[in-house]
Amino acid sequence: MDKRECIKYLNSGTYDIEINNRALSQKEAIYGKEIFLRGIIEFSNFCRKNCLYCGIRKDNKLLKRYRMSIDDILNRVEQIIRSGIKTVVLQSGEDTFYSRDLICEIIKKIKKRFDVAITLCIGERGVDEYKAFYDAGASRFLIKHETSNEKVYEKLHPGETLKGRLKLIENLKTIGFQVGSGNIVGLPFTTTIDYINDIFLIKSLDLDMAGIGPFMPAENTPLKNFMSPSVITVIKLLALARIVLKDVNIPATTALFSLGGADALKSAIDVGANVLMPNFTGDNFRKNYRIYDSKKPLDMTIISELIEKKGLVFSNSKGERRKIYVRNNEIGEKKSHFCWEN
Repeated sequence: MDKRECIKYLNSGTYDIEINNRALSQKEAIYGKEIFLRGIIEFSNFCRKNCLYCGIRKDNKLLKRYRMSIDDILNRVEQIIRSGIKTVVLQSGEDTFYSRDLICEIIKKIKKRFDVAITLCIGERGVDEYKAFYDAGASRFLIKHETSNEKVYEKLHPGETLKGRLKLIENLKTIGFQVGSGNIVGLPFTTTIDYINDIFLIKSLDLDMAGIGPFMPAENTPLKNFMSPSVITVIKLLALARIVLKDVNIPATTALFSLGGADALKSAIDVGANVLMPNFTGDNFRKNYRIYDSKKPLDMTIISELIEKKGLVFSNSKGERRKIYVRNNEIGEKKSHFCWEN
């Protein structure tokens, strides 16, 4: 599908069963019935940035702040391993208390004790720091571009530019990280054209994961009175993303679950999402990781019920993107047409 077709579908008022089926077939041709799991640990809610939409922004003085110790983090990694998950996502605000050396120490201790893939989601750092994290054993990095609209990006991120964010993404790829990015659907001041441009931006960057989730307002932020988008808009974008991006890992996000509940997750899986990200932060800390309001904890009980109902299976792998070779714009049926990356 080209941009014109995508925009036309997104602006239409209903689902298109044919497009949904095409997206699902695309996913199943590459990932079958497997669902990849990533265990999230939100280890700090301190942040040096002041993004207008985010509940853990620096100027939110009403938020109770916390930082996890290394032992806290390791205990939660152990819980993730016991749940059969082989990817750990270490997520935080942009908290420079966790220096390069401290982050490297955490990574090395996890890798020494557990056979897991480590994903970092800690925001903007220097290239030398990124390189150190990679050398210590982290292999994946999540850093959303949030919107492909340069003017909106600058409006919502005081003192920053989209070009700067995209340069960091390129630096991460050059170092060797598997990189995930993505956008926020319904982000104030953005349009449906922006959302389609977001998908094609991810395609042009050849990224490994596309996180597409809804805007959710947060108290004590300048955008607290803006509304979330409809679930149907997010689901349609996920279907288009699967068709356009083909083999990229696409999660059904916690924000989508918070917006539409288990039914929204089911719909996301039905149109091509192949990743779920249960939260292992723990109630004592998680209640204060308030990047948006009405955040629902996505746990293994909910996920297990969903997987069973859908007739799917948990992958016992670390959930790598399975890159494919495409011939004549179609995925070949023969195994020789695929290049599996382990």
